[in-house]
Amino acid sequence: MVTRLPGAQLFGRELEREALERLLDQVRSGHSAVLVVHGEPGAGKTALLRYAVEAAPDFRVARTVGVDGEMGFAFAALQRLCAPLLELAERLPPPQRDALAVAFGLRSGTAPNPFLVGLAVLGVLSEAAEEQPLLCLVDDAQWLDRASARSLAFLGRRLLAERIALVFATRELGDATAGLPELSVQPLGRRDARALLESELPAPLDERVLERIVSETRGNPLALLELPRGLTPAQLAGGFGLPAAAPLSASIEESFARRLAKLPHDARRLLLLAAADPVGDPALVWRAAESLGIPDAAAETVEAQGLLAFAPHVVFRHSLVRSAVYGAAGLGERREMHRALADATDPAIDPDRRAWHRAQAAARPDETIATDLERSAARAQARGGFAAAAAFLERAAVLTTDQARRARRQLAAAQAMFRSGALAEALELLTWAEAGGLDEFEQAQAELLRARIAFVSSHGSDAPPLLLGAARRLQPLDPPLAREIYLEAMSAAMFAGRLASPGGSAREVAQAARAAPAPAVARGPDLLLDGLATIFGESYSAAAPALRRAQDAFDVADMPATEQLRWKWLATVSAVHLWDDERWLALSERHVQIAREAGALAELPLALSQRIYVHLFAGELTAAAALVQEIEAATEATGTDLAPYGAVGLLALQGNVAEATHLIDRSRTDVARRGEGIGLSALDWAEAVLYNGLGRYEDARAAALRVTQHPHDLNTSSWGLAELVEASVRAGTPELAAGAQVRLAEIARATGTDWALGIAARSQALLVEGRQAEERYREAVDRLARTRIAVDLARAHLLYGEWLRRERRRTDARAELRRAHDRFSGFGMTAFAERARIELEATGERARRRTADAIDQLTPQEAQISRLAGQGHSNREIAAQLFISPSTVEYHLRKVFRKLDVKSRTQLAHRMS
Repeated sequence: MVTRLPGAQLFGRELEREALERLLDQVRSGHSAVLVVHGEPGAGKTALLRYAVEAAPDFRVARTVGVDGEMGFAFAALQRLCAPLLELAERLPPPQRDALAVAFGLRSGTAPNPFLVGLAVLGVLSEAAEEQPLLCLVDDAQWLDRASARSLAFLGRRLLAERIALVFATRELGDATAGLPELSVQPLGRRDARALLESELPAPLDERVLERIVSETRGNPLALLELPRGLTPAQLAGGFGLPAAAPLSASIEESFARRLAKLPHDARRLLLLAAADPVGDPALVWRAAESLGIPDAAAETVEAQGLLAFAPHVVFRHSLVRSAVYGAAGLGERREMHRALADATDPAIDPDRRAWHRAQAAARPDETIATDLERSAARAQARGGFAAAAAFLERAAVLTTDQARRARRQLAAAQAMFRSGALAEALELLTWAEAGGLDEFEQAQAELLRARIAFVSSHGSDAPPLLLGAARRLQPLDPPLAREIYLEAMSAAMFAGRLASPGGSAREVAQAARAAPAPAVARGPDLLLDGLATIFGESYSAAAPALRRAQDAFDVADMPATEQLRWKWLATVSAVHLWDDERWLALSERHVQIAREAGALAELPLALSQRIYVHLFAGELTAAAALVQEIEAATEATGTDLAPYGAVGLLALQGNVAEATHLIDRSRTDVARRGEGIGLSALDWAEAVLYNGLGRYEDARAAALRVTQHPHDLNTSSWGLAELVEASVRAGTPELAAGAQVRLAEIARATGTDWALGIAARSQALLVEGRQAEERYREAVDRLARTRIAVDLARAHLLYGEWLRRERRRTDARAELRRAHDRFSGFGMTAFAERARIELEATGERARRRTADAIDQLTPQEAQISRLAGQGHSNREIAAQLFISPSTVEYHLRKVFRKLDVKSRTQLAHRMS
């Protein structure tokens, strides 16, 4: 017989019930809703989830629960949520479908990114919600395994126009749920607490005792129900049996423990067996119980006491019952239960749980069990369960007798923990491994891991010298790996830039890399290392040919996606440093495409940052704004710490002085704290552009000088040269521009691209006079017109027009200034447009006002979706690219059609062209 577990009545929860009802109504109206219900243990969170189910008879319900003993099993909680809906996965795009299958252990494959898994879950749930509104409940979210927590948090931040309600119940807000809508479940007020207590008491209580219980339980519903249980009428009547003041959860556990002590021996053993099994599989528990000689009658006892239910899953009255049961047992008793569960687990069907139970049952080191755990770690890692792999390996190390083997397993555990994102835990394991007698190669791997942790932590100045040291140590042991680490060190040194620590500058990395043996066959990363090392170790002109060869290598279509993802940012940066706008476009586009296809959301913000600048320099500020928004969504979902380079560049070109200066000042503090010198140069360049547009040339000159003082800060330093020339000439200090012009001319000769030669010509025109100036301006216009760099072309028209006006050639000046004004206005570059307007009116012609277009009313995401739809992409394809659901795409397109007054995608394509 199955007894329904009693639950607290919802006394005093009117506001909470109303919040849940509003959430359900919002979903019924066609919009998603997310809520994080949080409060102390026993506050009634689970009761509120039950109320949500009762209030949603028209919803399909999917449930999962976090289990503390299951936190090491990747995607375990997520799989429970999706299990009834998995047939819908067939409708997903192949990368998402494959990621979900690998994550859930349904097939083998490359370890999936948890955010791609989250996107796949979004797709499955969206498909289910097409048929019927969907209520997803996640109880005990504080105990979710890390992979499930990250995927569900990603899901919660991407829901918009699906008929899905997602409700978490957790003890306290954590990193995963931070920022989501929340509902704090507070203790009951005195009147409601008394009503709840009196509703459960078998007989009236002395008023003073009743008040004492209400006071000491502090309005906690579970405490009000549980603390009086197990006490005799005499104890209750006098109040002497009530526990002394203690932490509330401890008092509740103590109450449960009192009740457990009165149970028959077999009932207590059955409860302990159930507490030791995180799965909640009744068949497994009963097989283990049978081997222990626990009779069926024990189940009737615990169910009658309202402590445990066995159908459809093994469910405790409350998680505190489980902890009370497990905590009250002796170590020997726990091991006995785990041993029985291990024996009852089929090694062919679930070898990993069997290995885990065997490990918990082990009283002393056991190499056989440790080896099984190591195999389980490999399987977990193949599914993307790096936290699970680390847990298996850490326990395997504890059970290992040989010191060297134990250290190797601790090192492997640290590596897995690093890949799971648990950096502090990885460092702790790494310290133990280093003290355990690693060999020379393993010590080099440990040094490399420590360096990578430093780089991921901040992208700052701590990492380059550590990575350089690891590369030097690996050089005689594994030369190809050492070259890859030199390239990692170069990337880290470039991020550190002007803030690089001694021993970790780009020049020092370059010297070490150039001294290393050359590879027998140079791959793309080798060529890239050679080119960058030549820039920092020799000269720009000497490096250009090597960088071009690296560009060719990264254009090869059959280069593995993993390798492209690893080095594509550096390849793209080198294209910009070569002033090769076509390669910049191609490489950045491919980088974003690979990151999206692979679901590499942690990599995506860096890829999108480069892509944003392609759009910015092309004058496509609306497209850039859409990508800025996408970066913000990706960094919010993943917790990636990246300076807002794209947003700063966008605001600078828009001429939005208030927002730009605020963001620049705030970001300057952040990047300086992290030691991210490249960020300081990017901010200085943005400031120079902003002030040149506003005509504040002294401020622009000061910012540009800061950039150009650091020539090894790639890209921004070269761009800063052009800003310095313009600002210095306009501020009346042309002598400051001479050196910058010489450097620009050298770059232009080395690259030979129209972009570089056009900028050099434009800058030289500012420093010469007469026919020579006009020839240089015309050359600049002609060359830049052959590139994608529309912003610099418009600036060339502006400067040429300003020069013509000062030469009193008003008619010619008007033509150039009109072109500049129209272009800047169309781009949305208001400061430069205003500068062109003022010059144009000085020639006697009033600037034409740009007619507002309905397209201007689109949000960045609406504009991005509109462009993709106009290019012929389906809703599913757009959703996969932008990490949203097809329902959200459809929602935005409906709004776009209304705003633009179009009826079809064909009309939309025409409007967006």
